[in-house]
Amino acid sequence: MTEFRCTYRLQLLPHLDFSRARELVPYLRELGVSHLYLSPAMQARSGSTHGYDVVDPTRLSDELGGEHEFRALCEAGLGVILDVVPNHMAASEEENPFWRDPLTRAKFFDVEWRTGSVRRFFDIGDLAGVRIEDPEVFEETHVKVIELVRDGLVEGIRVDHPDGLANPPRYFHRLREAGVEHVWVEKILEPGEQLRDWPVEGTTGYEFANDLTALFVDPAAEDSLTSLYRDLTGEERPFEKIAFEAKLEQAQSTFEPEVQRLRTRLADAGEELDLPRALASFPVYRTYVDPDSGEVDGLDRQAMMEARLPARLAAILLLEERAHDAFVIRFQQTTPPVMAKGVEDTAFYRYNRLLCLNEVGSSPARFSLSVDDFHSANLERARRFPRHLLATTTHDTKRSGDVRARINALSWLADEWREHVLDWHRANARLRAEGAPDANEEYLIYQTLVGAWPIEPERVDEYLVKALREAKTNTSWLEPDEQWEHAVKAFARALYDHRPFQETFEPFAERVAREGERIALAQTLLKLTCPGVPDIYQGDELWSLSLVDPDNRRPIDWELRRRLLAELAGGTASRRETAKLYVIWKTLQLRARRPEPFAGSYEPLDAGPDVCAFARGGDVVVAVPIRAGANFEPPTGFEDVLDGANLGIWLLERR
Repeated sequence: MTEFRCTYRLQLLPHLDFSRARELVPYLRELGVSHLYLSPAMQARSGSTHGYDVVDPTRLSDELGGEHEFRALCEAGLGVILDVVPNHMAASEEENPFWRDPLTRAKFFDVEWRTGSVRRFFDIGDLAGVRIEDPEVFEETHVKVIELVRDGLVEGIRVDHPDGLANPPRYFHRLREAGVEHVWVEKILEPGEQLRDWPVEGTTGYEFANDLTALFVDPAAEDSLTSLYRDLTGEERPFEKIAFEAKLEQAQSTFEPEVQRLRTRLADAGEELDLPRALASFPVYRTYVDPDSGEVDGLDRQAMMEARLPARLAAILLLEERAHDAFVIRFQQTTPPVMAKGVEDTAFYRYNRLLCLNEVGSSPARFSLSVDDFHSANLERARRFPRHLLATTTHDTKRSGDVRARINALSWLADEWREHVLDWHRANARLRAEGAPDANEEYLIYQTLVGAWPIEPERVDEYLVKALREAKTNTSWLEPDEQWEHAVKAFARALYDHRPFQETFEPFAERVAREGERIALAQTLLKLTCPGVPDIYQGDELWSLSLVDPDNRRPIDWELRRRLLAELAGGTASRRETAKLYVIWKTLQLRARRPEPFAGSYEPLDAGPDVCAFARGGDVVVAVPIRAGANFEPPTGFEDVLDGANLGIWLLERR
């Protein structure tokens, strides 16, 4: 078993198959990575661009190189964590042997006998829900991954969308019983929500990423940025109200078929209960009431109390009124897609006060996080899930960590930002066409540009179409208004050559970039040293200014990264281009050289309200400024691991 020192996420695609991934192993070992963290590798639908549309989980992908190449990758010198997809498979008669045969389909998939319909993954009709709660279905769909674990080729798995399963806790226990000891769950926790006591290593790190972002948002800027957003857009509603309305919209439209099926399972009360409102009212992704055992956790009771459900519905969901077990299970499977599509894929594109806070598992209503609260969260993770993954960027984040860090910096420059935005709104008025973009969309554009500048217009075009359609305000995926979209894209493109805008935008964007890089370096160091296992998304060891997928899945220049790491290893001094790479390389060297402190205690240090500092195992000290101009006085008896690179962050080890 390899020490879990640092994982490196690779998105496997035809241009990065098992063989090409194996070619990266020497570079990643030199960087200090211990484990590859691979996207789904089982046979997916032909032409798949992500691997989550599995058609046969019993064999490895032919397009990616097949089992021989996968085994060679696993034996190339790094441990392997594999992404698995238990919740759904692609509904393809041509490619999916489990779907092709009607009898097998009925056993393996969540078929509604009254209607013939099948539980789907979110709103994707051709991804069919799997009955993984059936022991035989579990065994057959997991035979290959369990074989790879038992053969010592795969050391752990990441479970995709466990909240879609009928009984997630039982699923995790079955994995443990099958010999899978290291499991990470793609569980979205709302701010303040705790991961249940499951036999897992922790989550994939969204809550850490969100805590990290909020730590660097200056709380003093909240009133200024809130008033700017209100003055510019006229939006006065709190985020919670916008999110509820978006969830309700989704429950009443996109998920109307699911609501109708819930009603058929509750024939005596389905019509009188407002199920869409109930689904939209939950403050968390889902509850985990188990009708088989009759267990109802206190956290489930709390969630239902906060949802303010009708008394009859609450009694049913809390198992106080029995004989509705199938309804209880399916209701709990339905709240996650309502939450995801309503909040992440709608409200996050409607409420644009400070975009770095609009992230998976976050709530823009929480503006910032204190140093003390950040320490408390780390101590809790260290106590309960010491191998919890620590992420800043993933394949699902709305923006890369570096883009979020730049938008973070706007809170450090709030008054100046306000002045610029209002000036730009006036100066760019003639670029608008028949009201497009509206003020909310215009503000989205300014934040996107300052967060990712310089960025090619083509990438902005693609991002804006997705953002506008997700918001579902002036256009949508189901009813696209291409004329509106064209006008918004034309506005954004015109900014590139509009002198009244560029004269002030360019210098301000450069200033934000400098501050954002300081924040990003600090966040990178915290990710690499806080309790847990740091995770690096592919290519993120250099500055990565990526937006939501597919922008964050562009091909990576691996040769550039090899060359720059070789320069650093050869003694070349760190510079702006290589600063993040240098911090990662030096910190992972320390973790490899002295693993004991990172397996030991986490001790918060009092360095004032503007510095986050702590010791690991008494022998390593980390300190980063969370506000501009903050400083730290290093303790005696320690030496600088970063060799005086003057990056404004401190990584010290005891002499």
